[in-house]
Amino acid sequence: MGKQEFLARLEEGLSGLPQEDIAERMGFYSEMIDDRMEDGLSEEAAVAGIGSVEEVVSQIVAETPLPRIVRERVRSNRRLQAWEILLLVLGFPLWFPLLIAAFAIILSLYIVIWALVLSLWAVELALIVGALGGLAAGVLFIFRGEGLQGLAVIGAGLALAGLSVFLFYGCRGAGKGALILAKKLALGIKSLFLKKEGAR
Repeated sequence: MGKQEFLARLEEGLSGLPQEDIAERMGFYSEMIDDRMEDGLSEEAAVAGIGSVEEVVSQIVAETPLPRIVRERVRSNRRLQAWEILLLVLGFPLWFPLLIAAFAIILSLYIVIWALVLSLWAVELALIVGALGGLAAGVLFIFRGEGLQGLAVIGAGLALAGLSVFLFYGCRGAGKGALILAKKLALGIKSLFLKKEGAR
């Protein structure tokens, strides 16, 4: 793919973002391709080194704040017709509660995801505290002359320590997964706004 085709597809993929953002990104990638070509790469190799247009568009959309996309989407390029205003006003009792419900569902999903991750970390912390407490209590039992009970409590503490090691990796994986899911959710919402903008 050549430079002009890459830039044309990039501009098409970014439609719906604010015009100043599109112009800035187009200039950035145009200059990047030129720099790579000055370093001795062919035009096709310079473009291929950047990555696919879809990857670049996804990265740019992910970096663009949602309020900025919404502001650009809501900004109208033309004046609303009288019948459009009338439909907006008359449809308010229908579309506004649906909008609030959609927002509440998305927010509750986001909260549930992070609540699960926090719950896992709370269990991890409880296992660590239980392990440390079991080891300390076992040592106290042994010093008080109750060796069998002390060994049993130390064994339980070690078992909790082992469980906490396994759960640590699960908690870390769940945290990374929740972060990826939250990013994809935000990217999906942004993409909805961009698709509607492009369909206009």
